[in-house]
Amino acid sequence: MMRTSMLAMAMTLASAPGMVGTAHATSSDTASRDILPVPVPSFSGTMEPSLRESKPVWAEKVKAPAGAPNILLVLTDDVGFGASSTFGGPIPTPNLDRLAKQGARYNNFHTTAMCSPTRAALLTGRNHHGVGTGALTDIAMGFPGYNGELPATSATIGRILQGNGYSTAWFGKHHNVPGDESGETGPFTRWPTGLGFEEFYGFVGPETDQFRPTLYHGTQPVSLEGRDPTMLLDRDLIDHAIGWLHSQQAATPDKPFFLYYAPGSAHAPHQAPPEWMARFKGKFNDGWDAERARTVARQQEMGIIPKGTAVSPRPQALPAWDSLDADHQRLYGRYMEAYAAMLAYQDHEFGRLLDELERTGTLANTLIIFIEGDNGASGEGGPEGSVNELAKLTGQPDQSFEEQLRNIDKLGGPDSYQVYPAGWAWAMNAPFPLFKQIASHLGGTRNGLVVAWPNHIGQPQQMREQFHHVNDILPTVLEATGIPAPKFVDGAPQHSLDGVSMAYSFTGPSLPSRHAVQYFELLGNRAIYRDGWLAATNPGRMPWQQKSATEPQDFTWSLYNLKSDFAQAKDLAATEPKRLAEMQALFDAEARRNNVYPLRANLDPVESARMRRPETPRLNYVFWGELSLPWAKQPMLARGFTIDCDVTLSNASNGALVATGSNLGGWSFGLDKGIPFAIHAASSAEADQYHITATSPLPAGKQTLTFSFVPDAPRPGAPGLLTIAANGRTIGQGRIDRVGMMPAGPGETFDVGDDRGRPVTDYAGTPHFDGRIERIGITLGMKQ
Repeated sequence: MMRTSMLAMAMTLASAPGMVGTAHATSSDTASRDILPVPVPSFSGTMEPSLRESKPVWAEKVKAPAGAPNILLVLTDDVGFGASSTFGGPIPTPNLDRLAKQGARYNNFHTTAMCSPTRAALLTGRNHHGVGTGALTDIAMGFPGYNGELPATSATIGRILQGNGYSTAWFGKHHNVPGDESGETGPFTRWPTGLGFEEFYGFVGPETDQFRPTLYHGTQPVSLEGRDPTMLLDRDLIDHAIGWLHSQQAATPDKPFFLYYAPGSAHAPHQAPPEWMARFKGKFNDGWDAERARTVARQQEMGIIPKGTAVSPRPQALPAWDSLDADHQRLYGRYMEAYAAMLAYQDHEFGRLLDELERTGTLANTLIIFIEGDNGASGEGGPEGSVNELAKLTGQPDQSFEEQLRNIDKLGGPDSYQVYPAGWAWAMNAPFPLFKQIASHLGGTRNGLVVAWPNHIGQPQQMREQFHHVNDILPTVLEATGIPAPKFVDGAPQHSLDGVSMAYSFTGPSLPSRHAVQYFELLGNRAIYRDGWLAATNPGRMPWQQKSATEPQDFTWSLYNLKSDFAQAKDLAATEPKRLAEMQALFDAEARRNNVYPLRANLDPVESARMRRPETPRLNYVFWGELSLPWAKQPMLARGFTIDCDVTLSNASNGALVATGSNLGGWSFGLDKGIPFAIHAASSAEADQYHITATSPLPAGKQTLTFSFVPDAPRPGAPGLLTIAANGRTIGQGRIDRVGMMPAGPGETFDVGDDRGRPVTDYAGTPHFDGRIERIGITLGMKQ
């Protein structure tokens, strides 16, 4: 079945056959007990007769092992190793600091270099390609390692714990739902409630606006009507997490809980409360070169990295801070202030959850695993940064430097959707080279880890230096809870775990690492680790570029001895050619075992669409009332279109009839005091805002409104003429000189009768349409 990406527009541009391949590794033959069906949403499947007990399995309640701890698992987003004060960074994270003092810090922990793959490996304990998530779910393809579908043969940590007597809840981000499964009609198999989590409150997709988030409770959309406009998402998530804990403790105090907290903050858009922005005013005026150097010095002083660690130079694509003029320094400094405020605020809100665990006495038997970042800091903003992160990723023009400077005071607030310049990402990844997306280099894959568990962590002040990977978390939790890895879950035979337990390091800080070999691959960037050595390719593009200069098979390789070269700064390929060849052969073996091939290097929507073998795009849509559609299901208004609206108006009707995207990129068709309008934001730039209105209001009663766009040329994005008609009579017309290629951002939905999430425009009152929608039809292309 073909999967649709967040860049679904590309499906109308290209198609080509894909491929199919073999499955992942065989199931584990280690001793385990089976997870039997329980009456909650879970993986589909029929229990084999040989696995049935003599009496109905639903007659028994499965209890957790005696003394099993509560589990709090935290995964933050786009936080580099050198960002938080806990790992020597410039951004104060006092609550993570106090957790580290109670537990242990790990300085040799790794992710996959990008969001969806890391989360897939975390949830399943398997390598990311082995569970179909070799890249972002949004750019899934027709290959086994890249289909974006978490398989039933790799049950999640939530499902395993739920089936063993745990209460389970998830608050925050879920970026492992295939595009065509992200709508309100499902299927919900790969939503949190289908992955073993009894409670979910958060967002589905890569990101969401922190002030106007697109949220779901379970699988139902959350209305923002009456929401405090000053409340950011982190506060909301922690409020719901605390509320759930209170309910869980009240209703089932005999059951341990598993709480997974995954805030979207520190990922773009970088937004923070104004009072937190004020705390960092002027704090980064010295620039990224000085900040990175100070961080490396602190890390050595704190014992986070070895004394005398050599570090790589600033990438050539990034300017020296001192080469920038005063205006650029002022703007770029403000970008970093917003990021710092966001991460500091995230830590503050996490502290409220930590306080509540202490206040209620549950902390004493709670294992807390805090992963600071699902990959390295993001360089996707490029050398200049952007107030519209999605436009930057897709190569679309946006605000000029002069316009950004005029709006500098808006950065970090509800009117921005920014990602900082890549120079700051390089600084936040100190002491390591490069960025998120680049799985060959530690700036993309090395993240800080803190583990705390009262009376179970020996020598808490001693740094844990063992090599570990995000796929080790599930095995660690199973060992800590006394739950064996299951052979079957809901009738599905389980693939073996790729990760190893880290529990030995809790009391053995100096014991040798038990994770000896680990491959890395993401968008052509690849590496292989074995016993302290790392062989790695050199990237063909930077994260802000869509196209690679070379094909993945032509990437050059480097070799590093991480035992003596902590920060991956000294290439030994020329002096150790035999070892490099052995490591390359090992990578190939691991790649074949995990469905890593075929390799791709580009982050290109058209290429993704071709390799997904898309179905023929729909040209006609009919809607019979208020609804919302995910990105993958919506009509893409980048070419000619006609929207026919049969509606019943109230007196001076207001609200959106159809809206998609936001004021950063999107469309809205509706009425303002009875006057029909069409609004298009090609980007967030002032010159890209188009407002076309009718000449007079429409009376109450039944009306047929038509919005039609005729482009000047038959190609996506061509400018053209938009016409508004009522009952067949033209009542408004205007030019749209630039058409945005897709709505922004990826968490936004296509709404009929409303404008959920971040709105396309400021409406008179609420975006909700106050009349009645009888029928809305949309035809893509021009009517015949």
